[in-house]
Amino acid sequence: MTEETKRPYSQTIVDGVEQAPSRAMLYPVGFESDDFKKAQVGIASTWSMVTPCNMHINDLAEAAAMGADEAGAKSVQFNTITVSDGISMGTPGMRYSLVSREVIADSIETVVGAQGFDGFVAIGGCDKNMPACAMAIARLDRPAVFVYGGTIQMGEGRTDIVSVFEAVGGHAAGSVSDEELLAVEKVAIPGPGSCGGMYTANTMASAIEALGLSLPNSSAQEAISQKKRDDAHRAGAAVAELVQRGIKPSDILSLEAFENAITVVTALEGSTNAVLHLLAIANDAGIKLSIDDFTRVGGRVPVLADMRPAGQYAMSELISIGGIQPLMKTLLDAGLLHGDCLTVTGKTLAENLADIAPYPADQKIIRPLDDPIKPDGHLVILRGNLAPAGAVAKITGHEGLTFTGIARVFHGEEAGMAAIMDGTVQAGDVVVIRYEGPKGGPGMREMLSPTSAINGRGLSDSVAMITDGRFSGGSHGFVIGHVTPEAFEGGPIAFVEDGDQVTVDAEKREVILHVDDETLAARRANWVRPDPYATKGLLAKYAKLVSSASDGAVTDQF
Repeated sequence: MTEETKRPYSQTIVDGVEQAPSRAMLYPVGFESDDFKKAQVGIASTWSMVTPCNMHINDLAEAAAMGADEAGAKSVQFNTITVSDGISMGTPGMRYSLVSREVIADSIETVVGAQGFDGFVAIGGCDKNMPACAMAIARLDRPAVFVYGGTIQMGEGRTDIVSVFEAVGGHAAGSVSDEELLAVEKVAIPGPGSCGGMYTANTMASAIEALGLSLPNSSAQEAISQKKRDDAHRAGAAVAELVQRGIKPSDILSLEAFENAITVVTALEGSTNAVLHLLAIANDAGIKLSIDDFTRVGGRVPVLADMRPAGQYAMSELISIGGIQPLMKTLLDAGLLHGDCLTVTGKTLAENLADIAPYPADQKIIRPLDDPIKPDGHLVILRGNLAPAGAVAKITGHEGLTFTGIARVFHGEEAGMAAIMDGTVQAGDVVVIRYEGPKGGPGMREMLSPTSAINGRGLSDSVAMITDGRFSGGSHGFVIGHVTPEAFEGGPIAFVEDGDQVTVDAEKREVILHVDDETLAARRANWVRPDPYATKGLLAKYAKLVSSASDGAVTDQF
């Protein structure tokens, strides 16, 4: 870069006589006189020792900073928080998980806005800090690149974190011994990186790459690999180039870009959390995305990836055959992606994919277009008298397309989990866990513990679950989440009673409570809203501000 480098934001911080105090504050943190003439690139690191997903990210932040500096910019590193879904799962601490998405996005916005960075790299490696990074990128609309921290390697015996959760259910059923549970607990998480299946982290990494906000193949690199460090280094340089060229996220993020993300998530059989997070990112980008767009786009996209949790393979195995780039090339050639969308490379998606080779002929992970796992999307938006404003189901084809059963109703996850573990829940039940929505939880806790316990007890084919909370990307089975309106807001899920018959029909896209309107009206008249979980602090503030799950559960809806 030269002295003519574009500095649309940093110049207001460091230029001129009146900004001498600002410059004085920056010398001690590593600035030299010539640095004030350079574009400033923030490096937002989500490093912490809270979780293996993020324990290595400061190394990537160092690489990104080096890349920006070598490209002629001046890098400045800063941190934000992260929390662990896997550790807090099934506990009151999980209420903070989705809330942390907003805290992280707000904190990145705060630092970048206050410090006057001309662009930034955002590095995320866990379920909520990744969409949070993308939300901040969209919201700030300054040149930026997202870097995925990378996936974890598989544990011994091809185990992962879901193996442990399901072993807990097996232990309750008597099929897993104390010794076997301890053995899988000790080997399932071998080191740094995000959970290894097509769970939420790998889903969102793939979606963000498809949006055009990360460099090609950033979503498909192991956390501890040199390729991942090189990706971070290139990202720092890429932001410096984007600043120079004046390319902003608003030049990249369009409805077509979000359709690309939905397409890739669908082909990969990704997490239901993608619905929540893509809606939130679109909200910050000012794009009118709705849950019905997932139906519209998913209706033309087949499920191709035989990935965990419903399938067999882990992300590290997909990486070994080329990652998601050959899949994206296949989708592009079939007319299922918008190739003219701009990306952070400064090139279009089609240009990025032009020279990508196909997968090896003998691979088993990604099915051909003419032999899909499912001919249309697995993210099914349901409506009906139980969810008039929508619900999200993950129907992969393994579960069947319809389920009718008898409701067994629980106020909160703990009560539902206890009933599953002690054998109260039986084949033919529809487990209804309510008051876990964005406001009622608050925070939409993920139900990986209950779904894994159901699977571990051998009931995944004969028990359905419905909740106004949400599901981990590791959940599988006949599960329906994001029910809106939520119970705390007086949605119909609040009026379900033990013994009611419930039908979920993925073909008709319906979730029906077989109770007549007169009876429902009587139940509604007698309903009393429960006391809120929190009356002060972050959770109370979040519950007051948060929107419906069908709008992305955001706190700043435009």
